Amino acid sequence: MRIAVVIPAHNEESSLPLVLDAIPKGLVEEVVVVDNASTDRTADAARSRGATLLFEPRRGYGAACLRGVTHLETKRPEVVVFLDADYSDHPDEMPRLLEPITRDGADLVIGSRVLGTREPGAILPQARLGNWLAARLMRCLYGGRFTDLGPFRAVRFESLRGLGMADRDFGWTAEMQVKALKRGLRVCEVPVSYRRRVGRSKITGTLSGTLKAGAKILWTIGRNAL
Repeated sequence: MRIAVVIPAHNEESSLPLVLDAIPKGLVEEVVVVDNASTDRTADAARSRGATLLFEPRRGYGAACLRGVTHLETKRPEVVVFLDADYSDHPDEMPRLLEPITRDGADLVIGSRVLGTREPGAILPQARLGNWLAARLMRCLYGGRFTDLGPFRAVRFESLRGLGMADRDFGWTAEMQVKALKRGLRVCEVPVSYRRRVGRSKITGTLSGTLKAGAKILWTIGRNAL
């Protein structure tokens, strides 16, 4: 199976090499790092590990992910894995995400930090609350029994293309899950491990970032129900 990895990165020069080194050797055809308006040496870190380096000047998690997906249009991998650049995810657990796709024919697999093992303090209280609210809302509106909106996920590329992803910031993960439910895709979760990120979170590390992200996620879930 041809697998590509997309890693959005904003000022992650310290953590990105750890992430790239932890991706299982021989499993992935291409690793794409999208430098999302970094002001440090994130680009150099990507180049030093042989990743495909792209630039997305517009700040936003979704914007960076969309840039990576656009690049892959010419490659057409069978599966795309999305992975954060802060080393909070465990890239070595990638085979766990891929198994439901290769074995059971799943279209989208979410790595659930709630079902997995979490390092103390890895998920801040405000993030846990927002995650719970979003999961409950998706269950009420769409019947999806998610426990998490975790960024570590795998999706069939053709299924992803069919979702018409458009969100350019905090709503990206919620949009993907909601649209997958609405289109009847085969979706599941697998437990994944989670640790404290390297450096400070750009979202949950500040009150304003937490509020903006939470509001956008809930709005995204509600808007797609109309």
